[in-house]
Amino acid sequence: MLVVFSSDRFLKTAAKLPANQQEKLADLLETLRKNPFDPQLHTKHLTGKLSGLYSFRITRDWRVIFRFLSPQEILLVNVDHRKDVYR
Repeated sequence: MLVVFSSDRFLKTAAKLPANQQEKLADLLETLRKNPFDPQLHTKHLTGKLSGLYSFRITRDWRVIFRFLSPQEILLVNVDHRKDVYR
């Protein structure tokens, strides 16, 4: 199982999520620990200025940005609405 770390930015933005999104995020983080490319997450490799980062879906409208620190470690970078998270 992977070790998952959270950045200060991630913790701050996750605390502002609606309660139902926070619950879903908690469930999906367990899935992420087991397999970051589980189809349920819809994990995508990002390009451009976000090259080297990945995203996964909480719901259709909410995304988490993360990166691999090592093959066994992930850093959660940000969580936000899809219209804002990639800026």
